[in-house]
Amino acid sequence: MQQTHWVLGLLGFDHIDFTASLWGSHLMIATMIAWRWTGYNTLLYLAALQAVPRELYEAAAADGAGGWKQFRHISIPSLRPIIAFTVVTSTIGGLQVFTEPLLANPVGGLTCGAARQCQTVTLYLYEQSFGQFHFGYGAAVGVALFVIVVAFSGLNYLLATRIRSERP
Repeated sequence: MQQTHWVLGLLGFDHIDFTASLWGSHLMIATMIAWRWTGYNTLLYLAALQAVPRELYEAAAADGAGGWKQFRHISIPSLRPIIAFTVVTSTIGGLQVFTEPLLANPVGGLTCGAARQCQTVTLYLYEQSFGQFHFGYGAAVGVALFVIVVAFSGLNYLLATRIRSERP
């Protein structure tokens, strides 16, 4: 964290306490999550793009299709399975965010800030179960989280697999 404040000081900014403000804590957590998922998803999309046969692009170019049409009618439909996979896994990962808020304020306990501004459902479940020793309530929160994850994952899967590309 000291390196961040040093760089911000070079840019002319004063000390920013990211865990004290709502927007600062959300920005910090979102940056950590984006950093965590970017490399994984990039590798998945790169592998999926390399699996698309070059002949499809060559045939489309011979038929006069430009880069945008090739992207829209070849790349996107070929990536549909990986898009569905990354949407579902990112939704599950987003609903189960635990580590980032816990790391954001390690001295603040399980609440992640004085106003609980970045506390997630999983961090709340952990706080209730292992911080307050309300194991039954924590189990109920866990079951509710499971139902929410299944519902959102199912909805995302249906939306991702039902979207069809437009026909020319």
